[in-house]
Amino acid sequence: MLILEPQNPTALAMGANVVADKSGVTFRCWAPRAKAVYLRGDFAGWTDGWETPPPPAAGLIRHGDYWVGFVPGARDGDKYKFWVEGHGSTGWKRDPYARELTRNWPNSDCVVRDPDRYQWHDHDYRPPAFNDLIIYQLHVGVFYGPNRERRVATFFDLLSKLDYLKALGINAIKLLPMVEFMNPRSLGYEGTDIFSPEMDYTVARDQLADYLPMVNGLRSRHGLPAIDPQGLDSQCDQLKVVIELFHRNDIAVLLDVVYNHAGGKVKDDPESLYFFDRAAGTDPNDSLYFTDQDHTGPVWAIWKSEVRQLLIDNAVSFLKEYHVDGFRYDQTSVIVEQNANDGWRFCQDLTSTVRYVDPSAVQIAEYWGVDPHVVRFTEHGGAGFDACWHDGLRTSIRGAVRSASFGESSSVDVDRLASQLWAPHFLDAWRAVQYVESHDEVYRGRGHRVPRLGDAHNTRSWYARSRARVAAGLLLTAPGIPMLFMGQEFLEDKRWADDAANHAELLIWWEGLDGGKDLHMQRFHRYMEALVWLRRDEPALRGEGLNPFHANPYDRILAFQRWIPNVGRDVVVVVSWNDDVFWNYQLAFPHAGFWRERFNSDAYDDYAPRGNGGSVEAHRESRDGLPATASVTIPPNSVLVFTR
Repeated sequence: MLILEPQNPTALAMGANVVADKSGVTFRCWAPRAKAVYLRGDFAGWTDGWETPPPPAAGLIRHGDYWVGFVPGARDGDKYKFWVEGHGSTGWKRDPYARELTRNWPNSDCVVRDPDRYQWHDHDYRPPAFNDLIIYQLHVGVFYGPNRERRVATFFDLLSKLDYLKALGINAIKLLPMVEFMNPRSLGYEGTDIFSPEMDYTVARDQLADYLPMVNGLRSRHGLPAIDPQGLDSQCDQLKVVIELFHRNDIAVLLDVVYNHAGGKVKDDPESLYFFDRAAGTDPNDSLYFTDQDHTGPVWAIWKSEVRQLLIDNAVSFLKEYHVDGFRYDQTSVIVEQNANDGWRFCQDLTSTVRYVDPSAVQIAEYWGVDPHVVRFTEHGGAGFDACWHDGLRTSIRGAVRSASFGESSSVDVDRLASQLWAPHFLDAWRAVQYVESHDEVYRGRGHRVPRLGDAHNTRSWYARSRARVAAGLLLTAPGIPMLFMGQEFLEDKRWADDAANHAELLIWWEGLDGGKDLHMQRFHRYMEALVWLRRDEPALRGEGLNPFHANPYDRILAFQRWIPNVGRDVVVVVSWNDDVFWNYQLAFPHAGFWRERFNSDAYDDYAPRGNGGSVEAHRESRDGLPATASVTIPPNSVLVFTR
């Protein structure tokens, strides 16, 4: 079988793509300094001799800096690989655009995958508005599943907690990076093949029978047709099944993507895209896709238009082929810092393209130190991201928890808390992603989980529990997009690790919640469910109105008003970091009259709650710049929410 020249080679998509009439597959790669590029694949007559160079008839056709070809009869599921003859070396290379890899790592082959083979049933799904998002961050490999100490958890294992996450009330999950990396276990920030789902998160054909009853049971609940094992032999399709089922349960799926660097071990993999065109010399810039800089791995050569396009194509492919609902872009600050003349422009091109393809897809930047221009429109000189991780409220809340743990004589900086409720200098409050715990914050060897900050000696004491409730309560009633980290919702007190084989003691302790082994976990989980749904039920908590009208450092009390501009729906939030109850505390209110005690965190513990009997009456007496005053009972270490 010969390789034919496509009719319009310069218009071909990169990688391997099944043509519309399914009569064959086109191939295209970028290798400007290669002497020749050959193709080996599971095509008729080409299946022998993978360990030897392909025959001359398997040569791709050069068009400028690209190599192209059309193979009639090639189809979805065929394995293939490039043989690159360069001035520095000669040998096999995986397709940088490969959608899927075979499981025989590190000698994996690429797999042709037709994106149209999966029949989607989520076309009526619409992700939440950006200001309505409540994000749950998780790591697929350790989140949930059997024998996690010895076995990497999978995409399908996420489905075991689908009902749990829906009941919790979150409306978006954010997966830590899940593209192919070299080791079975990793944080995910060392990707080597960025278009391919991590193979260890997928299930081999002989294991599908263990998951099909659950998968098809969930599908039948939504009137979707059953899938047979052959329909899930594609790793790509396994991820698509999971995303579709989350969509059918009104939960968006966001991906963490890494465009500042690739995995450090990509240099050690002779078949990776490092030195893809096998140029001569020792200059690291000869690696084609990377510079000579390093940020826990080689930095992408973003000054090259072809590299910028690869990364933008990667984001677009996840939008179009996997129906993902947005991205968290890792360390965009590194992109800018290490690409002084091109990084900012790349961010603008990336965000503009993604927005053109899918305006509903949220684009969240990690950018340190936080710069509001990151979330400004590109036409105003901004980078064009929709939102940005912010550390102001996080460090303030964590500092308050720690300060409160030193006892009644310690000072809690409620003024700083008040100043960080709205991310300083951000034009819109929702453009800041607010959190107290994250994969970075509480990774092994780093910061503590909130219960241990609250009481270093006993993470199940009333002090630890109540301070953790206050931290979460403040996060979920503050402006911005709130984000929870896996386990935070049921009082997990341990740091976490991606390497469960060596750190099994740091796995999330689901048994404490599901197995009823920890009543404090169960009560805290009920509290978090109520709190998340409170935010979803009260529009003002997701709106832009904010007035922190009361900050009393002596009593360690903070109170703020939330509302919807030009509408109202006022909410008053009262936060106490004090270990004692306040009776008849005189507190300002924005209106006189009846106020419902909509939420009282003190009700979610193992004793009779202290509160206001369900309501307070505010009378006309100005205080703290507001026209009314009420006498309020404030429980110790508590969050109260009053509504009209």
